[in-house]
Parts: sequence; C-alpha cells; structure tokens
Amino acid sequence: MKKVHIIGAGLAGSEAAWQCARRGVAVKLFEMRPVRSTPAHQTGDFAELVCSNSLKSDSEYTAPGLLKEEMRRAGSLLLEIARQTAVPAGHALAVDRADFSRKVTEAISREPLITVRREEVSQVEDCELTIIATGPLTSDALSREIVRLSSSPIVSSELDVDPSPEGTPAPHNNLYFYDSISPIVESESIDMRKVYLAARYDKGSADYINCPMSKEEYDRFYDALLSAQSVEQKDWENLNYFESCLPIEEIARRGRDTLRFGPMKPVGLKDPRTGRIPYAAVQLRQENLRADSYNLVGFQNHLKFGDQARVLSLIPGLENARFLRYGQIHRNTYINSPALLGPTLQMKANPHVMFAGQICGVEGYVESIATGLMAGMNAAALATDAKLLPPPRATAFGSLVHYITEAEGKNFQPANITFDLLPALVSRVRDRKERHRQQCELALRQFDEWYSLHGLQSATASLRSA
Repeated sequence: MKKVHIIGAGLAGSEAAWQCARRGVAVKLFEMRPVRSTPAHQTGDFAELVCSNSLKSDSEYTAPGLLKEEMRRAGSLLLEIARQTAVPAGHALAVDRADFSRKVTEAISREPLITVRREEVSQVEDCELTIIATGPLTSDALSREIVRLSSSPIVSSELDVDPSPEGTPAPHNNLYFYDSISPIVESESIDMRKVYLAARYDKGSADYINCPMSKEEYDRFYDALLSAQSVEQKDWENLNYFESCLPIEEIARRGRDTLRFGPMKPVGLKDPRTGRIPYAAVQLRQENLRADSYNLVGFQNHLKFGDQARVLSLIPGLENARFLRYGQIHRNTYINSPALLGPTLQMKANPHVMFAGQICGVEGYVESIATGLMAGMNAAALATDAKLLPPPRATAFGSLVHYITEAEGKNFQPANITFDLLPALVSRVRDRKERHRQQCELALRQFDEWYSLHGLQSATASLRSA
C-alpha cells in the first residue's frame, strides 16, 4: 500500500489527511507554518480561518446546507469539529476560530497514521501520491513547481513570481484574484445603547449586533469612505477582486446606494426600539465562544489602518471601538483547473498528483473542506488499488467538481456552492423553495447511492473522538 503525501494542513489538507487515515492509509502531512508564515496567518495551527469565522447557512434546502449534509454523511472531521466549536450566528454555522483550529490540530496530530512534518515543500516527488492543498497563499517555490508540473498558467501570490531586475514579475498570463479580511472589534468597546440584537427577517435567534444608520449618518459614512486612502498599490499590480468578496470602498464607488443593497442592507432588520427598518445597517457577528470580539460582516477593505479607524468610527455604536484586527486584502492563488484537472481532482498530465481546497478553484471554507474530503477519498482509493468513481452530477459534491473541471478555462473564476451549479430539474418547478427542496432531495438520494457504491461502507462508522 502506498503512502499519501499531503502538502498543506489548512482546511482541505487536514480533511484529506483524516479521510486517508480513517481508510487505513498512512499519510505524511507537510505544513510550513510556523517555520515560515504567510501574510494572512497568525498561528501555526492547522485549518486556521483567516477571513470570516462563518461556514455559511445551516438551513435546510439551501446550497451550503446541502453541501454540509453530504459532508456529514461522508464523515467529515472538520464539519464535526465546527459544530463542536459553534458560536451563535442565527441560521448560519459560525465557529470560535481559535478553538476550531486548536481542536483540528489536536485531532490530526494524535492520529497514528498521520505523520506531521513542519517544513516547506518545494518539489513534488515523481510517482509519489500527492495532494496539493496549500490554499490561496501558496509559497513561491511550490508555485514554480506547480507551473513545472502543469506547464500551464497558475495564479501568483505577491511572493510567488520571479522578479525581473526592475522588481516587476516575470511575464506570464496569470489568473488571480484578491481576497480579503473583515475587521474585528472588541465587544466591550461597542456602545450597546446605540445598537440592537436581531436576525434578518427574524430567521433564527437574534445573534447579530446591528448598528442602524439614518440617511444623514449613512451619507456622512459614505463620503468619508470614498475619501479614505487605500493601501498603496504596487506598480505591477492589477487589482482583480473576486466579485462576491469586494472591498467596501470598491462597492461604494459603483454608486451611492450600492452599500445599502450590499453589506449594509437593512431589509428585514427591524429595530425593536422604534419598530422601523433603518436606512442602512452594519451587522456584527460573534467571533468566539467568550463573545469578547465581533467581526464587521462584509466589511473587508483595502484602506490604510488609520483611515479605517476614522471611517469605521462613524458607524453608530463604534465611535470608541477598539479594533483587534483591521481589514486587509491579500492576493490569492489558484490554478486553471478546467485545463489541468479531471473529475477525480487528479492532474490530467500527472495522475499521481491531486489538488484540493481554494487552490483548485473553489471559494469558501465549506467548499475547501469538501474538496479535501473528496481528494482524501480518491487518494486512499489509489493507494489501495480501488476504483475511483466521481460523485454524481446532481450532488453538491459533483456540482462543485463539475464546475472546476468543466468551466470555461479562459475566464475561470473561483466559485462557491450555489443552486446555479446544480443541474436543473427535469420537470419545471416554478416555486423556488419547492424547486430547491426537490434538488436537495434528489442530490442526497444520488449521494447515498454513490457513497455505498464507492466501497466505503467500512468508513461510515462514527468518527473517532475529536
């Protein structure tokens, strides 16, 4: 039986290692942190969440809910730990990020079939079963190795290109996008007299702090935001933001009311003190189990820290806020998966190499874990000479894989799981909720059939204690 090498102990890599181990396949798991850190990480723990602490909607008959249900049925370790470390977040699943990463690190580190190596990998061994799950901040050395393996463009981070003598990157047709981090504020510094607790449309428990704005307050905030100074852009950078994760200042530049229809949308957030919906609202979501910090939902930005403090203090309730972390933008890395990968996440040119997580073109925590789960299953099958069966197209698993391997390669962009990725029903159903219900039920029926045919019955036992 072959041993599997997994590069990167983030969300995807940790899940992949667990899936291999629970099938009796030995793993070498390589993680360069803390020997070498990244611009976004703060610890050396596995599966560190560097952006939001939310794993999206947990509601039934939603696309993220469907994906999580498939992961639960497949025995996802990280999803189980996410539920163990959950914090109040209405109908979403959000976690205490420090507790989550700590528990993942402990579970992986004590698994006897997983050997952890704290070192940077710059070369993929020929014929060695390997999963590359280095995420959006892949190092420069490994990026060059992936280019060698693929002989095809790869997205570059700020550190992963060969500079010319003038300090600009060597020319090649890279794909890339910028992702971002929302600010975090200390809860004791929020003026609770000016805010209220509510969930949008009263869905779920009232776990979000809402900062209401009048038209005058919104206009003052908007004008200050547009006049704020952004972090200086390098001459060679062409900022190509991921459309569903735009900085607030970029959204604002598209029109005065764009924020009110985006991250500051007040719809469904009735103020219980007035009985009215405010002109605009900023939502704060609990960061950890102690509830001593909150993040500003959707408030990622590329502003200088001093300007962030000035602009964000115009939000009612945050006039004297103490920020534990300011918003940031970091450049992410992903491969042109439609050109490089097949439906089992193997490289077409090098079938012994697989990709998982954000580097393969999925966007989001849950999606990254799911691809790690699938890559781990497939690597274990290869290691034991078992047959590989791609997940059915109708499932959330299958729809994610179908997108990243069959999308138009010329303009390939990372994607979250949505109903748009799932195939349409044969029979036309006009009612959206009923259509989504039928799509979810069809997906789960086909998922169960596929999972049983995959020869994984022995792996469906309860997770070992995490």
